[in-house]
Amino acid sequence: MTNESVNNETIEELRISTIDPNAPAKERKEFPGWLYGVLFVVFDIIGVAALQIGVSQATTRVKLSNNMWLTGWGFVTKMFTSLNFVAVLNLILWGMLYVILLMLINRFWIATPIFLAVTFISAVIEHFKVSIRYEAILPSDLNFLKADAGNLMSFMPAGAQWTILLAVGIFACFVSLFVFLNHRDGRHGKLFRGDDKQSRSLNAIVRLLLIIVPGTFFTLYSMQVSTVGSWAKNFSSAMGDMPSMWDSVYDAQRNGPLVAFTRQLNPRVMVKPDNYSEETMKDVAARYTKEAKKINSKRSANMTDSTVIYVLSESFSDPSRVPGLKVNKDSMPNIRSIKEDTTSGLMLSSGYGGGTANLEYMGLTGLSMANFDSSLTSPYQQLVPSEHWTPTINQLWGAAKNSIGLHPYESSMYSRATNYKKFGFSHFYTLTGPDVISHQDKIDDSPYVSDEATYKSTIEEVEKTDGNQFLQVITMQNHMPYHDWYKNNDFKAESTTDTPLEDDEKESIETYQKGVALTDEATADFLDKLDAIDKPITVVFYGDHLPGIYSSASEDDNNSLALHLTDYFIWSNKASSSQGNEIDNADYSSPNFFVAQAAEHMDAKVSPYLAFLTQMHEKISAMEPPVVNNIQGWDRIPEGQNIYLDADGNPMAESDFDTETKQLLADYQLIQYDITSGKNYLKDTDFMQLP
Repeated sequence: MTNESVNNETIEELRISTIDPNAPAKERKEFPGWLYGVLFVVFDIIGVAALQIGVSQATTRVKLSNNMWLTGWGFVTKMFTSLNFVAVLNLILWGMLYVILLMLINRFWIATPIFLAVTFISAVIEHFKVSIRYEAILPSDLNFLKADAGNLMSFMPAGAQWTILLAVGIFACFVSLFVFLNHRDGRHGKLFRGDDKQSRSLNAIVRLLLIIVPGTFFTLYSMQVSTVGSWAKNFSSAMGDMPSMWDSVYDAQRNGPLVAFTRQLNPRVMVKPDNYSEETMKDVAARYTKEAKKINSKRSANMTDSTVIYVLSESFSDPSRVPGLKVNKDSMPNIRSIKEDTTSGLMLSSGYGGGTANLEYMGLTGLSMANFDSSLTSPYQQLVPSEHWTPTINQLWGAAKNSIGLHPYESSMYSRATNYKKFGFSHFYTLTGPDVISHQDKIDDSPYVSDEATYKSTIEEVEKTDGNQFLQVITMQNHMPYHDWYKNNDFKAESTTDTPLEDDEKESIETYQKGVALTDEATADFLDKLDAIDKPITVVFYGDHLPGIYSSASEDDNNSLALHLTDYFIWSNKASSSQGNEIDNADYSSPNFFVAQAAEHMDAKVSPYLAFLTQMHEKISAMEPPVVNNIQGWDRIPEGQNIYLDADGNPMAESDFDTETKQLLADYQLIQYDITSGKNYLKDTDFMQLP
């Protein structure tokens, strides 16, 4: 047979096959297993990148650090520049969810578009939430989906349709790709196949294992990653996770949205006291109801007959008390004078260079960070959003209209906007709204609103009504960093040790000193204006922590306590009968005791809860978790004994406590557990009610 006849036969066969639909078609080539593996990694990377873009593309408004990895590119490049592999950690976690989906469906070209659809939807929602509220998706948002899903459309920002269309367009391109690849793939994406019973059984076992193993890992990781000392926490830290929970967006940008989200799923709040029960809590309530009656028999005033203003002065403290530091003049002569003529002293802070919201939380609730598990990094993020009962001091003034908050910065920081609404504040005035603070002036080159401007906004709120209110004021002027902001700054600082101050440390300290002096002047003027108002007003003023600029002093562990003591005072105006009052045991305190001290200063009657805090403060003047000289991180506290100070500021050992003090501490833990983690037995009593 000639070559020509062979070719003619082949052509004829092709012609017949084309005409006859029943002719055998050429089989598609199956994709090899390794190609699925490569594509799995590619789509896992695309998924993580989409989530990262969701939090990175919105305008970043918070700039408290000069070393932020805020973009998706930096999220990747820091693997090479600083050996930080948090991007890989996100790939591992998101990849495990991807594997589970693949095993459930067993079709690569069906499971993958579902995986990407969930990713893109999450990224778009993340982008919208960051754009509108400058807040990343939090576990508490899942409660919102259940309770108020119908109002989701109201959270769409302007131009949202274009973002949605872009996401849909990109997803449609992927779907087209998957349809094409599915057509080209002879096995049509089927990962496990079996023609006989034995093969199908083996495949089922393997698929089940590939669901159980990553599912178990992901679940255990999520349950334990927020627990200090756990394998999940250690693994996450080793991969480069650096919690930044003061700012949920920065946290998600820095560590990845999935890692930031899982960290807040299951914080360990407190260990349940052995004797916790409804009967025990009734006994506790009865014990301090009796104590309240005893205290109230000697007092004549009502706290809510006055306006009370809490002023948390950002980083306010006395530079002259820093060990090894010499300053050329006093930064706070006015406040020093004010302290001499009213209730005042030093406050033990749990933070150094940070941790503002934790001090704020203690001041508003009367609860102590010393009672929480060390895994609870930030109550504002990890606890308050999920609490069913959140009793705070401002609620003593009744209706929400009587509770006002002011903070000249981002409303989303520490999730304050959400939490203040839950605390019962009717308005929370900030730079970003929805309630915008009225005065926003800054001084010279400072990037922050001045304390003078914040006080002006506060005075306006006080003068709006003849009634009495509770106002929570959080200043921002003295927030770090400090970079030679002020003109004509004649403050000088030098070391009294053998090692002189470095130039950067010296510049920071001298800039900070000038800021403190400006606060001192503004605060004195603020009190003068309150003195001229014809209604009783009491101010609780305190610095939340020292700034983290004393690198020389912090090198010596013996300076730890000195670097955790700030100034506070409780002052009343002329229209108040308590002006000039000085109470006993005021030399040292911690913010959880301020409300009880304010009641004593005002000669005001107390609730059973305030009676308890009054009695507790008589035994322990100040209490905080273990403190260190490091700038406040978000692993929060080290291991070790809580810090307890006596009336003279000397540390106390728990082993030396008398029976009454041990009983009070045990009751404190019961009270705090019931409010934060327990069944809220106290809610149904009069424990929080003023007479």
